[in-house]
Amino acid sequence: MEKEKKSVKRITIVNRGYSDSGASTMKRALKDFLPNSGNPIEDIDANNYTLRQRGRMLYMGSPIATSGLKTSRTNVIGVGLQLNPRIRRDVLNLSAEAAEEWEKKTKAEFEMWAGKKTACDAAGVNNFYEIQQTAFLSWLASGDVFGLFIYEDPTVLMPYSLRIRLIEADRCSTPFANNANALIYTEGVAENGNRIHDGVEVDKNGKVVAYHFCNKHPWQLDTEKTSWARVEATGKATGLPNLVHVMSTERPGQYRGVTILAQVVEPLLQIKRYTEAELMAAVVQSFLTGFIETTEDPSEIPFSEASGSEEYDAVRYNPDEYQMGPGQINVMNPGEKLSSIKPDHPNSGFNEFVKTVAELIGASLEIPRDLLLKEFNASYSASRAALLEAWKSFRTYRKWFTSDFCEPIYERWLSEAVARGRIQAPGFFSDPLIHAAWLGADWVGPSQGQLDPVKEITAEIMACENGFSTHEASTIRLNGGDWNANMSQLERENEKMQQILPSNTDVITNAVVAELREKGVQHEEEIDAV
Repeated sequence: MEKEKKSVKRITIVNRGYSDSGASTMKRALKDFLPNSGNPIEDIDANNYTLRQRGRMLYMGSPIATSGLKTSRTNVIGVGLQLNPRIRRDVLNLSAEAAEEWEKKTKAEFEMWAGKKTACDAAGVNNFYEIQQTAFLSWLASGDVFGLFIYEDPTVLMPYSLRIRLIEADRCSTPFANNANALIYTEGVAENGNRIHDGVEVDKNGKVVAYHFCNKHPWQLDTEKTSWARVEATGKATGLPNLVHVMSTERPGQYRGVTILAQVVEPLLQIKRYTEAELMAAVVQSFLTGFIETTEDPSEIPFSEASGSEEYDAVRYNPDEYQMGPGQINVMNPGEKLSSIKPDHPNSGFNEFVKTVAELIGASLEIPRDLLLKEFNASYSASRAALLEAWKSFRTYRKWFTSDFCEPIYERWLSEAVARGRIQAPGFFSDPLIHAAWLGADWVGPSQGQLDPVKEITAEIMACENGFSTHEASTIRLNGGDWNANMSQLERENEKMQQILPSNTDVITNAVVAELREKGVQHEEEIDAV
């Protein structure tokens, strides 16, 4: 009897959803793509030391990286973000005149402190606006930056004691027995049982409660003993911040920032190497020189003497000396030949390749290639579109920076000014709502600028006339100015012009009178009648 054939049932795995696309482990292009991402502490803190060093080195050595950071600094901060108080007078029950007077006085008081480097900088090196520039660049290059509030004794000419001490990101670290371990192990436990993540101490709920700062940089060569200082994030009595921490987060649960160049470290480094190689190749090509045969003894060392200056005759012959240089003459021995070299540099594709890579780098940094390379050869509409796109990023950075840096510092300064009686702000320390109303302020920085001033100013005029904008907002957008200050200045200028220059009516009248006299009209009555 024929054996009954057994049927074999084949099991087929059906990919569904993302398993058939981005999450597939069967497709040839994706089967080896198996990333292992952890939590933000593991992914960021463990690599942040390396990223900081590479980010700063690229800023110091890569022209494109330098352009990316400085372009952002120049457009976001410029010469410094200027305080423009904007209190909530509806909450404070103040008239428009009283509010404007308070804002003028406060602005003048703040400028007295902010404009003097010995008054606001603990190191006495920069004024407040220059501190902003340094802090912003350090934030972008290192991932974050800190500013400690230091108080010194006031003087007769400087009644404010508040000072700012900038601290670089490397010095915020987890305390360990020796500094080398601090570079490897970023996790630790404080004496009170709180966790420390790369120098940031958090409580059981994950809230930042303190920061730990080392007295020196990692690997700093000196004999000073390494130690850490714990600084609480806020004051226990007032709740005001004891320091500012400028950073932007990428993921929930992240406590330290990452350099803005982190995603483009490799292309920046490779384009730097490629540029240096092409530059060296062009230099070497320029060193191709003439070779002259002599009747010297061929047993001597070949490719011997070299000279490229008028001092050749005065230099003693050295058979071991040779060099390359522009217009160089190398003296060779009889019978020796130099193989011809066909130079192929500069590379004709170098320019386009660098621009293509710069375009990718600029996309990551949110800076169009035209702005990154400072090359504006496109049409008006294309250049304007690139500028508008870049300014979306610049405005975002400015808002982050003012929120993390300028506003907390202004709050500490105004608190001291009110406490010392320099500025009157009833209810400042008693009611949180009134406290916030007195702190209202705008921080005005560089404007976007205009590619075609006539068109763009005309558009702003139409926006104001139809209620789509205000004169103040348009002034800030056009040139970063102060509309109220402009009006006050124009009022004074118009008064002077009326006093010194004749009016248009006077000019016309004088011209008519002169013409009548030329025609023979002499009597004043007849002229007045005309």
